Amino acid sequence: MQAVVIAAGEGTRLRPLTEDKPKGLVEVAGEPILTHCFDRLVELDADELLVVVGYKKEQIISRYGDAYEGVPITYCHQREPLGIAHALLTTEEHIDDEFMMMLGDNVFEANLADVVNRQQEDRADAAFLVEEVPWEEASRYGVCDTNDYGEIEDVIEKPDDPPSNLVMTGFYTFTPAIFHACHLVQPSGRGEYEISDAIDLLIKSGRTIDAIRMEGWRIDVGYPADRDEAERRLEEGYDPEAEGGAEEAEATE
Repeated sequence: MQAVVIAAGEGTRLRPLTEDKPKGLVEVAGEPILTHCFDRLVELDADELLVVVGYKKEQIISRYGDAYEGVPITYCHQREPLGIAHALLTTEEHIDDEFMMMLGDNVFEANLADVVNRQQEDRADAAFLVEEVPWEEASRYGVCDTNDYGEIEDVIEKPDDPPSNLVMTGFYTFTPAIFHACHLVQPSGRGEYEISDAIDLLIKSGRTIDAIRMEGWRIDVGYPADRDEAERRLEEGYDPEAEGGAEEAEATE
């Protein structure tokens, strides 16, 4: 399965760490964030890495070249920072079938394989790893509203009044149907083409999207303190068998 990694961001909230490098090259526990992302995707048997680059892209290309651990890399250039749906469209011509997508500013030690397995076994149109967060934090994320079967019925980007406390984590699987939805998305209030809006279009067209509850942890490295927290957790380690496996996400009342 191919894997898309979104790594075009400037990382302004990570300054001064990103003054001379792109966000994906900020080190966590001695390795760039992108190396952690690539390691997880290689473990999931990715057969190609499609890396969307933008800010200081030459540094990423120089660091990783045309392959990582024997897996070929194709670089796709997002010329303007216009959102994740816009970034994803830069990979469209390279995608052959269902694929993984990871946001390249996340460090995961979690049950990513459960998402891939659900996609492959059920041939769902998409599957997302979702995380339960404190209610007061849910409005910071893309919030998922699910039914009793663990299927996502709605995704709202940073809602003032969240319908649940299940949020998208930055790891997804899609079929190429997502590209048609991305083409239809209109700019949001902040001038970006939001992946949550594309997902909402998929749902409204009758597509099935499964939510897999996260077991383990992930850190969205948005601020220097997040980098420090990710390092602390990596030092502690993660045993997926100790977590008891993933469960299908249920609606949160």
